[in-house]
Amino acid sequence: MPAPAAFSPLSIATLNRRVRECLEGNFPLCWVAGEISNLTVASSGHAYFTLKDESAQARCVMFRNRHQLLGWKLANGQHIEARVLVSLYEARGDFQLNVETMRQAGTGNLFERFQQLKAKLEAEGLFAAGRKRPLPEFPHTLGIVTSLQAAALRDVLTTLARRAPQVAIILFPTPVQGDGAAPQIASAIDAASRSCLCDALIVCRGGGSIEDLWAFNDEAVARAIRACTIPVISGVGHETDFTIADFAADLRAPTPTAAAEIVAPERASLLRQLEGLQAALSRQTIRAIEQRAQHLDSLARRLCHPAERIERQHERLQHLARRLAGAALRHQGSAAARISALHKRLLLARPQTDARQRRLDQLVARLAGTTERRHALHGTTLHRLADSLEHLNPLAVLGRGYALVRDESGRILSDAATVEPSAPIRVYLAHGRLDAEVTGVDGHEQFARDV
Repeated sequence: MPAPAAFSPLSIATLNRRVRECLEGNFPLCWVAGEISNLTVASSGHAYFTLKDESAQARCVMFRNRHQLLGWKLANGQHIEARVLVSLYEARGDFQLNVETMRQAGTGNLFERFQQLKAKLEAEGLFAAGRKRPLPEFPHTLGIVTSLQAAALRDVLTTLARRAPQVAIILFPTPVQGDGAAPQIASAIDAASRSCLCDALIVCRGGGSIEDLWAFNDEAVARAIRACTIPVISGVGHETDFTIADFAADLRAPTPTAAAEIVAPERASLLRQLEGLQAALSRQTIRAIEQRAQHLDSLARRLCHPAERIERQHERLQHLARRLAGAALRHQGSAAARISALHKRLLLARPQTDARQRRLDQLVARLAGTTERRHALHGTTLHRLADSLEHLNPLAVLGRGYALVRDESGRILSDAATVEPSAPIRVYLAHGRLDAEVTGVDGHEQFARDV
C-alpha cells in the first residue's frame, strides 16, 4: 500500500546519519573486552580489526592519532580491553566501534597505575626537558645497571666492545623483574651515582610483557634516576615499550643495543676524525713555521751590527758635509757672477753716442765695398759657368760635325761591334735625322786608322 503523501521517504544517507547520531548520543564511552582478529594496519596508520568473544563480534577502527600513542604492537589473537565510542560507518551502514585507547586484558589495573604515576611525576616537573642532562661526548667509563643473566647485557657489552673498546665498563648487577626488583634497581642506580667512577649510566633490560617491565614503572626508580649525579640512558624493552624510567631518564633508547650505540661513539669514526684533525693541524703548523721563517729572514735582513750602523751614519754625515760645502761654494760663485754681471750692465748703461756713430759709419762703408766685390765675383763666376755649359751642350757638339747614332730601340751606339749588319739605325745631326741601314761593320782599330 503506498505511503501517504504527507510522509516523504528518507534517503539512506540521512537514515545512517540519524542512526549514528542516535548511537553516539545514547552510548557514552565505555570499556569492552574481546579478542583481536582480522587485523589490518593501513598505510595511513589507521588500524582496522574485529573484536570478538564466544558468541558475538564487532567491527573496530583505531585512527592513526590514537594508534601512534598505543605504545605496543597490535596482533591477532590478543585479548584486550578497549575504551570505545559506539558508532556507525555511514558510507556502508556498518555498525562499528571507534577505539579511543586500549590495554591488554588483565593489565587494566597496572595500566591505570602507570597513567596515574606518570601524571603525578609529570605534574611535579620530573620529566621536564630543562632537567635533562647532556651525555658526555667522549666517555671514559660507563656504568650498566641490569641483571647478569639478561640477554640485554650481552648485547650491550658486544656493542661496546665493537664500537668503543677503549671505554671501561662497571657493572651494577640487580634483578630487573619480579617482587622486590624495583627497590634493588633504585639502589643500584644510587650506588653508581655515589661511586663517582662513571661518566654515564645505562639502565637496561630486554623486552617482555607489561608485568615483566613493571619494575621500571616504580616511583622509587624514577626518583633515583633523577637524583643520579651522572646522565642516565634508559634502554628498557623494545621500541614499542614505554616505562616511567624512560620518561625520567635523560635519554630514552628504543633498545639496550641502541643505548650502547648512542652513549659510545664509534672508535673507528673517532680515529678518522682524529687523523683528519692531525693532518689539518700539521698543515697549519707547517704554514705557521714557514710564515715565521719568512718574517725572521726579513728581520735578519733589516738587522745590522752597531759598528756597521755607526759607519753608515758616519759616511752619510761626510756626504752631507760635502754637499753643504759644495752648496756654499756654488752660492758664493753665483753671487760673485751676479755682482759682475750687474757691474757690466751698469757700465754699459752709460751713453756713448759719438763712438757708436763712428762705428756705424765704418760698418756702412764696409758693407758697400763688400757688396760691390760680391757682385763682381758673382758676375765672373756666372760667365765661367755659362761657357762650361755651352761646351757640354750636345747640340753644340753636333754643330761641329758630329752625329748621334741610336739603334732601333733608341739605345745610343758607341761600339760598332754591338751592331749587326743590315740593322736599322737612326743618325741624329745638328739639323735633322737620318734613317739608315748597316751595310758593313768595321772594328775600332780601323776607325782609328781612318781618322
